[in-house]
Amino acid sequence: MTLVEILHPSCALFLDFDGTMVDLAPQPHAVHVPDFLVGTLRELQAMLGGAVAVISGRPIDQLDAFLQPLRLPTAGVHGAERRSADGHLHLLHTHPLEHVEEAARALAAQHEALLVETKRGSVALHYRLAPQLEELCLRTMQDAIAESPGITLMRGKMVAEAKPGGASKGRAIEDFLGEAPFAGRTPVFIGDDVTDEAGFIAVQRLGGIGIKVGPGASAAQHRLADPSALHRELAAALADRRPRVA
Repeated sequence: MTLVEILHPSCALFLDFDGTMVDLAPQPHAVHVPDFLVGTLRELQAMLGGAVAVISGRPIDQLDAFLQPLRLPTAGVHGAERRSADGHLHLLHTHPLEHVEEAARALAAQHEALLVETKRGSVALHYRLAPQLEELCLRTMQDAIAESPGITLMRGKMVAEAKPGGASKGRAIEDFLGEAPFAGRTPVFIGDDVTDEAGFIAVQRLGGIGIKVGPGASAAQHRLADPSALHRELAAALADRRPRVA
């Protein structure tokens, strides 16, 4: 099934960012946003009555910077922060992360290829440039999290991240679906990582559709090969909905 068949004006579209809308990069700041992407998202907004949201592990301000001048409804830090379509910012209660950050930075001090990223309510340890250190990174983060109440470990593509226990992409999507303009629509969530699985499960439980970008086991019902395939599918879906010229 293609996005031409899936996307219709009564859908609500939820999109992950890294690995989904843009290709992964060695460092989080180094991703390339295709020139056409903002225009595509703006046209999708019009087609879906504004029911388009970004659901990402990145903070909202980073996503805004990459997608400017757009300010879409957005869930950042895996749902720890969420901006509704009306611009209201919802923040989950967060727990102290000092111990986790200290442990991550101590390990990164020993291995220069590691990167520690701090966000509101989260600490991420990236090992994309040192995949051989995966087990050590995971063990270090898990040990620190075990001593930090209210915090859980989330694994992603070459990253181990400490986040609030109540935050998930699935919960963020469900919260959006309780608000205008998303309420009453069929949810479609497109993501690429294990961090997106909660979102796939949530939308499919609600009668919607999950689409996995890239390889790997997934609960998603459908799959696309890579971000370029997603771009082509979105372009085709938009073209199919444009008025025909006689």
